[in-house]
Amino acid sequence: MSLQPWTHEVAGRQWAGLSSGDGPPLLALHGWLDNAGSFVRLAPLLPQRSWRMVDMPGHGLSFHRSQGAWYHFIDNVSDLLALVDSWGWEEFDLVGHSMGGGVATLLAAAAPQRIRTLTLIEAIGPLARQDDSEVVNDMQKGMADRLRAASKQTRVHTDRESMRVARSQAMGGLSLRATDDLLERGLKQVEGGYTWSSDPRLTLHTPLRAAETQILALLRAITCPKLLILADPATSYLDGPLAQARIEALQPIEVLRLPGTHHLHLEDAAPLAPAIAELLERGDEPEGAAP
Repeated sequence: MSLQPWTHEVAGRQWAGLSSGDGPPLLALHGWLDNAGSFVRLAPLLPQRSWRMVDMPGHGLSFHRSQGAWYHFIDNVSDLLALVDSWGWEEFDLVGHSMGGGVATLLAAAAPQRIRTLTLIEAIGPLARQDDSEVVNDMQKGMADRLRAASKQTRVHTDRESMRVARSQAMGGLSLRATDDLLERGLKQVEGGYTWSSDPRLTLHTPLRAAETQILALLRAITCPKLLILADPATSYLDGPLAQARIEALQPIEVLRLPGTHHLHLEDAAPLAPAIAELLERGDEPEGAAP
């Protein structure tokens, strides 16, 4: 799948399911430095939807922003709205993992009339700054990173296997099978071997983050049926009082905790599917129907 909603090329994967396009469509958003391969195990388990899994800008096989441009988190929202408009989608279901879940919450807050259901996997909104004392350091480090961006390069590996092992280790011991699902779109051949297909600028320090109070306000604005799937044991930033406050802001929401790691949907998708299927059925209910 290669689509051009404006002058940029957005790549991705699609899975038609049993609906063959007749049912409501579903948009799936992957995590930071991942790609559309993140959902290849989950999509076939939910045949009641036609899936489109995009490589977010700078990721996978999608476009890299032009020289002098940066990867602002909020820009993903306007990018995605332009994309679904180009497809003619009025309403759709939304699934997001990690960073993609953070983007999904902003999208659901920005266009609540268009999102039928929201499934968050290991994500409770975007990262925020809890302490104002970090703001100056963020700005200084972010600007220093940008000045060095032109010279930022990714390592060239002589063979795919070394990349496979390196990616698995960098992702906390992701299985090699799951790693392969991501590497299909996550690497490219260059002189001397292989390197990552993602834009190196994605790893620059963020110069300014939203305050936690702003994120909570956006989460409260999400009105569609919602499901939150978290790994057990908990990922550190998805645990504790701050995470609980975000869950409260998303109420009503079903919270499901399953054994696994941060990429539990890629390692073992089967336990997630029934809860997501139930949520999709709720989204199909006529408005105002009794629960």
